[in-house]
Amino acid sequence: MDCSTDGVQEVENDSSSSPRGEQSPVMDRNPSPPRDTADGEEGEDLDAIGDTIYSKHWLFSTLTRLIHMVTEHSEDDSEGQMQLTDDDEEDLCRVWDMAMDKNVAGFLQEFKATDILLGVIAKSRCPRLTEICVGILGNIACFPDTCVTLSQNEDLGAVLLLLFGDTDPPTLLETSRLVLTCVSQEDVSSMWLQRIQQQASVRSNILFIMCSSTNTDLLEKVGELVDKLFDRDEELMKSWITAQPSEEGDEGESRLDVALCLLEAAKQLRLESPTGLEVYLHAIQLLTTIEEGIQTFAAPDGPGKAVWDFVCEVVCEDLCQPNDLPVVLQEQKGILVQAFAVLQALYRCQNQWSSKNDTSLPLIGTILRVLQYHSECKDDSTSKDDTQDEQLQTLAEITAEFLADICIQIRKDTVADLVKKGHLTEKTCLTAVGSLLPNFKTSFQHLQSMLSETDPQLADMVRKQFPV
Repeated sequence: MDCSTDGVQEVENDSSSSPRGEQSPVMDRNPSPPRDTADGEEGEDLDAIGDTIYSKHWLFSTLTRLIHMVTEHSEDDSEGQMQLTDDDEEDLCRVWDMAMDKNVAGFLQEFKATDILLGVIAKSRCPRLTEICVGILGNIACFPDTCVTLSQNEDLGAVLLLLFGDTDPPTLLETSRLVLTCVSQEDVSSMWLQRIQQQASVRSNILFIMCSSTNTDLLEKVGELVDKLFDRDEELMKSWITAQPSEEGDEGESRLDVALCLLEAAKQLRLESPTGLEVYLHAIQLLTTIEEGIQTFAAPDGPGKAVWDFVCEVVCEDLCQPNDLPVVLQEQKGILVQAFAVLQALYRCQNQWSSKNDTSLPLIGTILRVLQYHSECKDDSTSKDDTQDEQLQTLAEITAEFLADICIQIRKDTVADLVKKGHLTEKTCLTAVGSLLPNFKTSFQHLQSMLSETDPQLADMVRKQFPV
């Protein structure tokens, strides 16, 4: 089951503004060269782009200056790094900001700006210039019509995918944003997925970013891209799991494990970005929906145990704590859905791991607490209105399924410890049993049997409340 959430999946129209030391001032009008004559409003209308107040003349002159700038540098010093002047950078950042307007994006396409920017990126020896050019293209791609035209440019597609091998984090961020925007557009998604599948270096470069970068913004965006790729194309996901060294140019990088790279990025984002962590957990969960992914996690020396330990730690230490109010589920439901979906899939692989630990008491305690909090939230919401929170309901269903898997083979001493440490109380026990019945009767019967041996009084109470 793909436990996707709205927050994870929606990435449409991911436009960006130019990151500068200070944000661009709100412009009444882009600067234009002085007019020879005071041609009044009629001249301004002719010079305006669509129904905006942006100047065609100024945009033409800025792009023309950009072409000359890059050409001159490549002729004078093809190896040395190019530096943008403050004025040039300011003007190009204004173009970046302007491209967020649909009229300007369309005009840039008509003016063949895509080809111009492609040429600049190919010749650029300036990381900041490359970042700005990719950022402009990213904003152009936010609109369906211009995205289709841009995506049909095969040379541009090839160059952009090669940029994942760049070493400049801002350029990598804008490249990820642009490709994510295109993959998210229904009309061109398949075109980009095919390109990515055919360009093996994309896999190794993206995995390298995930396992080595400490840039939060970059990791978040790369995570969104990988999550979208896996969600859109199961065959691509399979190929990334099973890639062999001979399929990629760099033998060392091709040995990077997808699950372990996702795990490293998730660790990096754990404290910095709960939203980013949720995205990575969803990407890991998607791996568990296919046989190749399960085989990877079940391998005796595979990544399954490491992923299990990390997700358990997140659940037990960061989420749904004993001193939290039940309403915390509203805030944490998305990440809990992904975490429990991953843990449930990995729980079924544990018997094949070279080292297996008993399911931790804190984890079972958190599961019981989530079910209890959900019961209280449901009672509270029912008294207010009749609407049902679908994501909360999904969380309750996954948590109940996970508890059923645990209870079907839970040991007597584990039940005794749960009671002793206060995890299994009269309140949580009744809620847990209520979640197990009627769908998980076998799990209930085993739990009831263990309770009868460890706490007969609690077992009798359960028997009276749920006579089965």
